[in-house]
Amino acid sequence: MRVAPLEARLPERARRLAQVADQYAEYGDLHGRLAEPVVDGLHREGLLGMWVPRSLGGAELDPVSSLEVIESLAYGDASAGWVLMAAALAIGSGAAYLGDSAVATLFGGKRLPVIAGQGTRPGTAVPREGGFELSGSWSFASGIKHGTHIHTLGLVQGTNEPRIFVLPVEQATLVDNWDVMGLRGTGSIDYKIDSAFVPEAYTHFAVTETPKRGGALYTLGIIGLAGMAHSGWACGIGRRMLDELASVIQQRGGSAGPQGGSASFQEGFAKAEAVYRSARAFVYEVWRDVRETLERGAKLSVRQHSLIRLAMANVTWSAHDVALFVYRSGGTAALRAGTMQRLFRDMHAGIQHITSSPPVYQAVGRELAGLAAGESWVFLNLVKAR
Repeated sequence: MRVAPLEARLPERARRLAQVADQYAEYGDLHGRLAEPVVDGLHREGLLGMWVPRSLGGAELDPVSSLEVIESLAYGDASAGWVLMAAALAIGSGAAYLGDSAVATLFGGKRLPVIAGQGTRPGTAVPREGGFELSGSWSFASGIKHGTHIHTLGLVQGTNEPRIFVLPVEQATLVDNWDVMGLRGTGSIDYKIDSAFVPEAYTHFAVTETPKRGGALYTLGIIGLAGMAHSGWACGIGRRMLDELASVIQQRGGSAGPQGGSASFQEGFAKAEAVYRSARAFVYEVWRDVRETLERGAKLSVRQHSLIRLAMANVTWSAHDVALFVYRSGGTAALRAGTMQRLFRDMHAGIQHITSSPPVYQAVGRELAGLAAGESWVFLNLVKAR
């Protein structure tokens, strides 16, 4: 019997692991980390290697399939989906962009490294012979409690060049302060690094779009992978919230709190469904177009990059609108501890991410309105093209 390649099997594996993640979601919410059966599943099912180049044994998964994987796991548990997207991004980008000696060490074992950290707030990197001396403090290291290595941003002293640094987690001081409203299972704690030496091979230009290994997928850069990640996550949690509300209504015979069973509730549910489906369809439309562009070996246009960011922000805030409707309509099922309340809290944590902040909308609007001639995207900002 012919076995399908890994990349073809990952969406189904993600749906299977989502059932396990759902069973342990309350554990993550209570303990501030994913349960070990979920972490083991991420390794066993190959999901952590979804963006590792095929030459290194990964799936090098295409954008549309990537959305499906993250969406499925986020549907099972928003925290598990968030950890997957953050770790897969750091693992995959490291595999594509780091130097040969670093990749040989990191990816030469039987199990993938788990790389987590912070790619926005920078530390300071002082050039030294053969590498850099890195110092700083960072927040929001999603999945670091399960990590072997840290992926973190630093500015090179003297040039201000932004670089990503990958180093063993033991070289950092972890600050277990993840006392938050939502996404508690991600364990996105703070960390500090004090004068740690990082060999040059374990660093790369932060906004590079030129991979050392792998194919066209990695020309998207870190922000392109992040666009897939956050979009897929919002699609997953948005769908789950609507399904949870429908389940509560059916169990109560049509009664869901003070609005249950009314014509206005039914109208509101239809509108929430339309908001969600429209936003999700926009995401998949954008990424199918991106996939086709990459497959023919072409470079993405500025407009395509704008739409990636717009679709990501739009689906995130659309899922937030769904969350508000679900909470208002869920009555005590949403108020009390349980799946619906946890999803509401997780969604409100998700909207705090910089990728869906108002400046992103503002920059996208400027480009769409034709007011950004001669500018191109660098991370989340439009800048004059060189």
